[in-house]
Amino acid sequence: MFNINAVRADFPILNREVYGRPLVYLDNGATTQKPLCVLDAMRNEYLNVNANVHRGVHYLSQQATEQHEAARETVRRFINARSTSEIIFTRGTTESMNLVASSFTEAFMQPGDEVILSEMEHHSNIVPWQLMAAKRGIAIRVIPVTDDGELDMEAYRNLFTERTRLVSVTHVSNVLGTINPIKDIIAIAHAHDVPVMVDGAQSTPHLTIDVQQMDCDFFAFSGHKVYGPTGIGVLYGKEEWLDRMPPYQGGGEMIEHVSFEKTSFEHLPLKFEAGTPDYVASVGLAKALDYVDALGMDNICEHEKSLTRHCMEQLQTIPDMRLIGTAHEKDAVVSFLVGNIHPLDMGTLLDRLGIAVRTGHHCAQPLMDRYGILGTVRASFALYNTLDEVDTLVEGVKRVSRMF
Repeated sequence: MFNINAVRADFPILNREVYGRPLVYLDNGATTQKPLCVLDAMRNEYLNVNANVHRGVHYLSQQATEQHEAARETVRRFINARSTSEIIFTRGTTESMNLVASSFTEAFMQPGDEVILSEMEHHSNIVPWQLMAAKRGIAIRVIPVTDDGELDMEAYRNLFTERTRLVSVTHVSNVLGTINPIKDIIAIAHAHDVPVMVDGAQSTPHLTIDVQQMDCDFFAFSGHKVYGPTGIGVLYGKEEWLDRMPPYQGGGEMIEHVSFEKTSFEHLPLKFEAGTPDYVASVGLAKALDYVDALGMDNICEHEKSLTRHCMEQLQTIPDMRLIGTAHEKDAVVSFLVGNIHPLDMGTLLDRLGIAVRTGHHCAQPLMDRYGILGTVRASFALYNTLDEVDTLVEGVKRVSRMF
């Protein structure tokens, strides 16, 4: 296990105060803080290696290109993709999901064809498909969620028809913390010759990701949720699919040859990377992945599960506590309501105690509708959080509860 005090020293923001109280940052499901090594790597890039990548013949451009492509290799290794051709840099999970929805639909779906989603999806894995439904006439089918926050796998099996073309599901729910049985989900889909897209935004910071072992066809995650910079994300896709899908955007970088009569596109992965890439953020992302890799994903997972267990156990000692999401396989997220206290009121008062949590529907309104609620209070954990911080949260919730 890593030294938590040494880890926290890598994140100077954790030492600041809010309203005269020590910051307790428990909004990591929204974004994580960044270690100094990430900030230093990006600062060095701007100070010493700042030049556009891939086509420059001068020294700085060559060096920037080497570091950008080295970052791609770091991502490939981190998720165990087969080739860097399968690693596409995007602006985040949302753009990755939109890319697949647009390009896959254009290549492989006709009016009446179906995509299977789940009731626990983030809006970024719902709205893009609704846009495709409006434009292309495809249909959306939905896996229901049980009361304890697990997918109804029997219902899932029964959703497949001869018109099913893709399954697109989250690996870990950003509201419930449920770790979905992703290998089973994929195996069932593949038995129907249907590919699977996995939203890994909430799993990549907490679990070891091996896309080859998982056998997913697409996988997406965001840099800023795994201690890297904002504005960069990753789409992994098997070459057999990406080769057959049309580009999502057009412009520079992704072309081989352009004339007014016809354009030919670059080979993977550049075919999907129109415009100047964020070569500074890619370096920062690679440094962040190296950072968590050095700590050990198994160690991080064990630490965060202990925080989650402790939080759930202690919160349940509070009268009128309602935990939203009690799946057997769960990690790093605890959503709750207390009596009739509005989550916004709870979050606002916790903030005055220096405790940062998220309130609202968490971009998962269909899931809120499923539970008949408007929103929750969500505490989400990271590798730098401590049991003492969990206890501070619990005491804060108790204090707020006594006020109502």
